[in-house]
Amino acid sequence: MVSDGVIESYAIGDAVAAFNYVEATLTEDLDVLVSFEGAVSTSGLALVSPIYDYLAKKGYAHFRKEGVVIEGWPVQFLPVASALDAEALRQAVEVEIKDGEAVASTRVLSAEHVMATALSIGRPKDLVRISQFVEQGAFDVDQFCDILDRHDLKDAWRRYCEKFDVADSCAATKGR
Repeated sequence: MVSDGVIESYAIGDAVAAFNYVEATLTEDLDVLVSFEGAVSTSGLALVSPIYDYLAKKGYAHFRKEGVVIEGWPVQFLPVASALDAEALRQAVEVEIKDGEAVASTRVLSAEHVMATALSIGRPKDLVRISQFVEQGAFDVDQFCDILDRHDLKDAWRRYCEKFDVADSCAATKGR
C-alpha cells in the first residue's frame, strides 16, 4: 500500500509488535498504525475507506470483528490520532520475519512506544502487556522515560507503578 500510494507509512503495533520484544501472548488481530495524506473528512475524522477500497480490489473484503481479514488475520488499520502515535510511527523499527525459507521486512513500533501507547490506553490487557516488558526488562528505561515526559504520561506511569507495586524506574533515573 505504501508503494501504491494508498498510505504514507505504517508500523505494526499492539500485541503483535510486542512479540518482537517479549514472550508471545494470545491476540485475535493485527493492529497497523498508518498515516496517509488527504484522508481527513471535513469533520476532522480520518477516513480509512481508501485502504479498504484498495484491499477489496485485492480480494480482501471480508470483515471479522473490527478488522478486514487478510490471509486469515483480522487486521485493524488505525490512523495516527495523537502526537504519541505520530512519534511512534516515525521511530518504528525495521524487522525481518521468517516463514520457512521466505523472509519479509516490516516495521514495528519500538518497545518503548508499545509500552507508552499501552499506558495511554490503559485497558487491563494493556497493563498486562506493560507488566511483561517490565518483568522481562525488555525496554530501554531512559528512552521510555523520555517518551513519558514528552507525552505527559508521567502521572499515568506513577499510578501504574503504585497499582502494581513496581519501582518507578523513571523516578530513579536522571532525577525524575
